[in-house]
Amino acid sequence: MNDIQLKETETPGGQVTAVSVASALDPRRTVVAAIGSSVRELALLPALAAVMIAGTIASPAFLTSNNLTTVVQFSAALGLLVVGESLILIFGELDLSLQSVSGLAPMLAAWWTVHPSVRLGVVGSGTDLPPAVGLLVVIGVGVVVGLFNSTLVVKAKMNAFILGLAMLILLAGIQQGISNGATVFSLPAAFTYIGAHDWLGVPVAAWIEVAVFVGVGAFMRYHRVGRAIYAIGGNIEAARAAGIKVDRIRIGCWMFAGVLAAVAGLMTAGQVDAVTTNQGTGVIFTVFAAAVIGGISLDGGKGRMLGAFTGVLLLSLVQNVLTLANVSSFWISAADGAIIVLVLLVTRGIGYLQKQQA
Repeated sequence: MNDIQLKETETPGGQVTAVSVASALDPRRTVVAAIGSSVRELALLPALAAVMIAGTIASPAFLTSNNLTTVVQFSAALGLLVVGESLILIFGELDLSLQSVSGLAPMLAAWWTVHPSVRLGVVGSGTDLPPAVGLLVVIGVGVVVGLFNSTLVVKAKMNAFILGLAMLILLAGIQQGISNGATVFSLPAAFTYIGAHDWLGVPVAAWIEVAVFVGVGAFMRYHRVGRAIYAIGGNIEAARAAGIKVDRIRIGCWMFAGVLAAVAGLMTAGQVDAVTTNQGTGVIFTVFAAAVIGGISLDGGKGRMLGAFTGVLLLSLVQNVLTLANVSSFWISAADGAIIVLVLLVTRGIGYLQKQQA
């Protein structure tokens, strides 16, 4: 009976009857259902192989250790943002402001930490905060923005999309305003460590990215709160009726996503040893692309961190291959969109097959 799932319905008189025994016993329908449950992850495996082959053909530098290390290093910040956004998407909401958090958090910390020098052209507020305090500022910005957004959505019932758009614009304006449009460079070593250093020949950023994906993936799969997040995304009222602390979990996820976005911004700053006024601009589109490609449902209640991770890898490799092939950045953006459309078409086809066998 472990291989057979019976779908039961209750009649008005209270009698419970099995209504899908025949469907469960049909091996063809069982196979389609199994494929459909992980279709996007399965679909990305041959896609990743195709990109690797294309990269090898496009440039002999593609498979070099230096290039692959660069791909992994620069995909780490994207990966953290994708994890944060995926959590919010799974419980049925979205947050556009994460891209601005990834810019504002390191900018604010650097502005208060870096000592200004007219002779060297280094800008800063002159407060000269210790680097350790600056790192707390980075985390604090993520927590505060996440708490603010979630409180307005969960308690004040504001529309998450409109609020996220407003916060995206607001935070980006603050990011540009506090530095007066200048780039803050000469960052403390503590700020650049996770973006520029290696452990055992592998970038620290990559270690953090993998740890976050594995940790969050295991949490979502095995912890009761992780499973509750799926339940909230599937049916929020049913989750409340089941005794799940819906509001507390949603607020906690939003705050955690804010922290991940802030750390992602610190990674980006460490990779270039500077925080620019436009850091984070436009990255939210790539974040959504990776999440959707990886099987995170925009309707909530569905998606796995493994799929999100493969989505990040695929987009990062595609961008790297096109860059090595000297393709214009405009066409690289078009390629991201084309990949999303293709994955949606494949998923739509499998969804149709699932409906046919239901």
